[in-house]
Amino acid sequence: MRPQAYLHGRSKAMKRLIFAGSLLLASGTMSLADGLFWVVGNRATGRCNIVTSNPVIVGDIWFGDGPYKSMADAKLARSTIRACPAVNPDDQKDEDKTD
Repeated sequence: MRPQAYLHGRSKAMKRLIFAGSLLLASGTMSLADGLFWVVGNRATGRCNIVTSNPVIVGDIWFGDGPYKSMADAKLARSTIRACPAVNPDDQKDEDKTD
């Protein structure tokens, strides 16, 4: 058996293994994004909203903070961000209904 032929076979197997591992890692990362929350500043409404997808900072969306593992963590973070106005109780009740 020639040494180059033996190494070529291992190289192909290693490439396949690396490719399979990267696919597994990419799919696992995507599934971990489920259930996360971000605080987003909306310039059009003058409010800070909590969203469940990674925000794109463009147009009326002027900042995004997160991710947070729970809605409670995101609400706490929103209350500590200076740019976010205080949430009145009626809006808080509406948010709690949509959870």
